[in-house]
Amino acid sequence: MNAETPSINLTHHFLIAMPGLQDETFNKSVVYMCEHSERGALGLVINKPSDMTMRGLFEKVDLPLGRTDLSLAPVFQGGPVHTERGFVLHEPLTAVEPVVPSDPIYASTLSIPGGLEMTTSRDVLEAISTGAGPKKVLISLGYAAWAQGQLESEIAENSWLTVDADPGVIFDTPVEQRYDKALALLGLESWMISPGAGHA
Repeated sequence: MNAETPSINLTHHFLIAMPGLQDETFNKSVVYMCEHSERGALGLVINKPSDMTMRGLFEKVDLPLGRTDLSLAPVFQGGPVHTERGFVLHEPLTAVEPVVPSDPIYASTLSIPGGLEMTTSRDVLEAISTGAGPKKVLISLGYAAWAQGQLESEIAENSWLTVDADPGVIFDTPVEQRYDKALALLGLESWMISPGAGHA
């Protein structure tokens, strides 16, 4: 990387697809970035629901779902990589008496600087099934990944807008409004960036 290209870290940011991004997976998508380093990037699409509900997912993994508030919530298409695996994005939880203050309480959890956690181990589903576990969750199958330098190139080509993530968009906003809400974090509305902008 030369001195003219400062490295950017988009961890805990949203990537918002520009209208010109016609790729079926990412068209009008909002991606929550879980990890971004010089080695590459990993994120979850937060506004593309699949046909499966949480209840259906829990039945598939032989767990009851003790949370009626979640039973009809959709499972999301998190991206095109490892679509058979579940990724649980949730508010941070720490053990009641953690050995280290930031110890995650599940077997496989990525603590995302900025506040959220992503867990891939079954124990988080077991906790949710009993009514425990994180209250605010988004479950996706699959994730989006970029190789070293790939995301930076796509941003340079104006495929994505970026903005600091707001967990309220993930957990408290209806799915169909998430794209517009993410744009609003930049002070934009979709008509402003649409290919046909400028026509009433």
